[in-house]
Formats: sequence, structure tokens, C-alpha cells
Amino acid sequence: MIKPISSDQKSVHTKLQQVVERHLQRPWLKPVPSHTADAFEEAISWWHRCSDRPLIIDSFCGTGMSTALLARHNPDACVIGLDKSSHRLSKHQAKGSNYRLVRAECESFWQCLNNNHIPIMQHWLLYPNPWPKAGHLKRRIHGHPSFPLLKALGGKLELRTNWQIYAEEFAQACGQLGIKGSSEAFVPDTPMTLFETKYLALGQGLWRFRSH
Repeated sequence: MIKPISSDQKSVHTKLQQVVERHLQRPWLKPVPSHTADAFEEAISWWHRCSDRPLIIDSFCGTGMSTALLARHNPDACVIGLDKSSHRLSKHQAKGSNYRLVRAECESFWQCLNNNHIPIMQHWLLYPNPWPKAGHLKRRIHGHPSFPLLKALGGKLELRTNWQIYAEEFAQACGQLGIKGSSEAFVPDTPMTLFETKYLALGQGLWRFRSH
């Protein structure tokens, strides 16, 4: 059974604003790992072969269930699902002509997209590891040095989580970047991931941030 999030943190982290501000002042310059650079080149070559249709990124896609669903709902776009785990990606069974699953470090892949000035129509971040301990702030998406890249990449942005504080932090951090949006509780019409399916079955609350 998947338990609800348990944390020693009861509200938005007191150091969130300071951490995001530091990352805004100091651009993330980590060298891109060779396997991610190679994966990027292959994925973008595939996108070019698709006539450069609008690009949707599904970061931390896990088994790729959400990637396939996004591709089905956006037949005129190309969807790239990113995950660093070959084990999770190997569980994907469906196939489609307008999406691709890529093993890569998401943050470094974002860096490659930004360096090559590739525009994104939508960016989905579905149920990333919440890192619920207060000391784990810098491991969360909005606490990571790569976070400002989300503003640079553009496009409609949506994050989903089963931890309300995570959604509230993400909304506040996006505001610091100049990304307008809001967080809210929601119930999906159709679950997009296996985690979302399980959370609903267990009656756990779900929250999302959506950019305007």
C-alpha cells in the first residue's frame, strides 16, 4: 500500500525563497553527461523527422503511461518522455508514432533543449519524488539548481503531486521565476500515471500547479 506523505515539514519551506533566488543568480553549469547528450541528439533527430511538430516534454515519465496518453490526446504534436531509469522505461508496452521514450537525466536534457533554443508547447511533471524531509528541499524540482530552466523552456507547465506542500512550494517558486499560475486540489477525469491510479484508489488527495 502507498502511504500518504509523512514529513517533518508542515508548511512551505522557510528557505525556499532564498534557495530559488540563489539559483537565479548562479546559472546551473553542470556538464551534460555523455549518455544524456547522445540521447538528446537521437531524440531531436527523431523530432526533426516528424516535421518539427510542436514538442511536448513528459519529464520523470516512469513507465511512459503518461507519455502515451499525452501523445494520443495530442496527435498533431510530438511527445518525448524522459526518465533516468532503464528499468522503469523497460516496462512500457504500448507503441505510437508520435512519441518517444528516452533514458536521460531530465535536468541535463532541459539544459540541452535550452542551449539549442528548442521551443516546448507543453511540459508535464507528474508525481516526482517529493523528498518529504525538510532537509531534502534542494532535491525537489523547485529547489534544484536547474529549476530556472523551466522558465527558459517556456510552454504550458503542469505539475501534479499527492503532497499539498509540494504543489504550494512549486507555485511559489514559479512565481519567483515569473511563471504565472496557481496550485489547487483536483480529481483527474482519467488517471495519467500508475501512481495517480493508485492514489485515487486509496482516496489520497491530489494537487496540481498549472501555468496560465
